[in-house]
Amino acid sequence: MKKLQVLTKIKECGVVAVIRADAKEEAVKISEACVKGGIQGIEVAFTVPNADQVIRELTSLYQNHPSVVIGAGTVLDAATARIAILAGAEFVVSPVFDEQTARLCNLYQIPYMPGCMTITEMKQALEAGVDIVKLFPGSAAGPDFVKAVKAPLPQVNLMPTGGVSLDNIAKWIENGCVAVGIGGNLMSPAKTGDFDRITESAQQYVEKVREARGQLVASSTYTGSMQRG
Repeated sequence: MKKLQVLTKIKECGVVAVIRADAKEEAVKISEACVKGGIQGIEVAFTVPNADQVIRELTSLYQNHPSVVIGAGTVLDAATARIAILAGAEFVVSPVFDEQTARLCNLYQIPYMPGCMTITEMKQALEAGVDIVKLFPGSAAGPDFVKAVKAPLPQVNLMPTGGVSLDNIAKWIENGCVAVGIGGNLMSPAKTGDFDRITESAQQYVEKVREARGQLVASSTYTGSMQRG
């Protein structure tokens, strides 16, 4: 049940913030700024020093928050996934697909989102019980690639990371992505300590997703009425 709840929260918001920082304290501040801006999915990359401690602190901080979910990113193997889960990670993200990590996450009912670029990789991920596939790097594919993938694999839930911006986020959603991962484009103001700017950007990303989904609903309703007419 918890696994379904986590997936639902990620899909409802539609934006996952990929947290990268040079220190634990910076990572926590960036995460808080993102949550303040309305982003519900926080992915703490294991390239952050003491990433497990960051996850533990954030899960404690937001344990009573009804919508925020804290996960781990850049998880390359099952051992790291286990560390993340023990620290409180509610989902696990990787730049690659790893079968042992998938098996471990399934054992503990933790959503696993591996990075895939080919149909073959996506098929393997689906067979391993993956619910959301991270399209990575998104910058190497582009929004139109989603349509190409959805033709033979209409059942796959895609979340592009890398190459997602305010200018193209609507296109990713319109082409069928259930969520998007935002990293550098969102985190850059942290280098100057401008966390309020991160909050503003987070609000813009969330609003862009909401608008794009609204357009999809409106388009579907219009098409349906035309067909009935």
